Amino acid sequence: MSISDLGMLFQFAGGLGMFLYGMNIMADGLQRSAGSRMQHMLGVLTNNRLMGVLAGAAVTAIIQSSSATTVMVVGFVNAGIINLFQATGVIMGANIGTTITSWIVSMSEWGEVLKPEFFAPVLFFIGAFLVLFTKSHKKKEGGEIMIGFALLFIGLSFMSSSIEPYRDAPIFSQAFQTLGKNPVLGVLTGLVVTAIIQSSSASVGILQTLALNGMVNWQSAVFITLGQNIGTCVTALLSAVGASRTAKRAAVIHLLFNVFGTILFGTVMIAIFMVNPSFAASTADSVGISIFHTIFNVSNTIFLFPFAGILVKTACALVRDSKEEEKSGDVEGDILRHLDDRILESPSFAIETVEKEVINMGRVAAANLKIATAALTDRNESFCQEVFDNEKKLNHLDTELTDYLVKINNLSLNDNQHVLVKNLFYTIGDVERIGDHAENLAELAQINIKNDRAFSESGLNDLKKIAEAAIKSVESAMECREDKELSRVRQTARYEEEVDNMEEELKELHMERLSNHECNTKSGVIFLDAISNYERIADHARNIAGYVKEEIE
Repeated sequence: MSISDLGMLFQFAGGLGMFLYGMNIMADGLQRSAGSRMQHMLGVLTNNRLMGVLAGAAVTAIIQSSSATTVMVVGFVNAGIINLFQATGVIMGANIGTTITSWIVSMSEWGEVLKPEFFAPVLFFIGAFLVLFTKSHKKKEGGEIMIGFALLFIGLSFMSSSIEPYRDAPIFSQAFQTLGKNPVLGVLTGLVVTAIIQSSSASVGILQTLALNGMVNWQSAVFITLGQNIGTCVTALLSAVGASRTAKRAAVIHLLFNVFGTILFGTVMIAIFMVNPSFAASTADSVGISIFHTIFNVSNTIFLFPFAGILVKTACALVRDSKEEEKSGDVEGDILRHLDDRILESPSFAIETVEKEVINMGRVAAANLKIATAALTDRNESFCQEVFDNEKKLNHLDTELTDYLVKINNLSLNDNQHVLVKNLFYTIGDVERIGDHAENLAELAQINIKNDRAFSESGLNDLKKIAEAAIKSVESAMECREDKELSRVRQTARYEEEVDNMEEELKELHMERLSNHECNTKSGVIFLDAISNYERIADHARNIAGYVKEEIE
């Protein structure tokens, strides 16, 4: 190998690196700028599998990776957010969405103006200017997208120019002739390359770069492309390791979908090449590969869509249930099951997921507060132990949700997402403190029961009133977190003010009862501690509503 050949090899490697890095930057910027819209796209798949196909295609087109979309789907299934039938639609759509990258790569054949070397440097300049010299985060995100596009095209240009001197080399023509004559070998080549670089979009892009230099015949291009579609399944299969059986089935459905399509299309194309050998030996171009890639994925989806149920049954047969299936009936287990690291592939989905689980944690705390109140007012010691057990679960949830938010915070987020993550951190802290106050109430109940003390009738009624208002404030705060409506914020504030006013009023009434010897002094201390805990609980509820107010104003 001469120095010139080594230099060309380095140039190709550098071009490939820029191409892959550009795709990553571009996808990251697109994802951050369209994160909230992506949530709505996948939100429509709940009841309609066809809409799931469209949502999967749209999301994949945005994040520029069917592998990432499928990994997220595996995470959603593992978390119980969607079922296998819904996942099948998204997986089919993801295969369609991934074709957008091949069309971007083939732009250089559409005309002189669209050639990478013509506009990529200007695109890079504009993107760098926006990133370095503008303060608006939206403009910076736009700049990052432009830089990603520019690097992608510059990388393609590097790869193409490094290959061009060898376009007439016999080794390449012989290699592609061999791959074309042996369909299995062609499919395996596409599969292995895609599995190694973990991206069918990138491997198709490399194939198109070779095609731009007239080095690929149609026979080899077709079978390599089919293999690339199978190779992209490797990422999801690896992701499913350690996941639930249902999640493993989702990954298997992705594999079955592409294998069935490859067998079907491969058989048809073999027949076409046998009938028309001149077409098989003719040179494929970049646009032609984009067209075939798109026709394959769209046709495969149309053909297999009616058989989604069969795909699911086949996956269930391949990944069978064990004799002893795991059953999780507790809220804590359900919440932690939803915190799947696969969902971190998309920060917007991860934030939406953790926000729902913070709301669920808040509802667990509100339910525990009711149990603690019942322990105090009904003097039931079994309720006290239930409160203590639930408090341990809340502490565990606090740790797990906080750890998951830290992971999200380390991702690439936009300004609004940073604010939301910060407020979710604070919300978890307030919910945990509400749980602590519920535990305090249960401890006060234990003291009363142990010493056989009781509140006076009027004191008990007063305690129930402030407890009811405090519980309403917590429930309202969690509804506020969920609905994000200003009216809920105001309602939570009114409950908190009601509890504040009630605390002062009840203290005065309590002093009157003590003066009139209507209640026991020791139980009176318990009473004062209890209403103080309820007042602090309402304060935490108002804090939670305040975070939401910051986000919606």
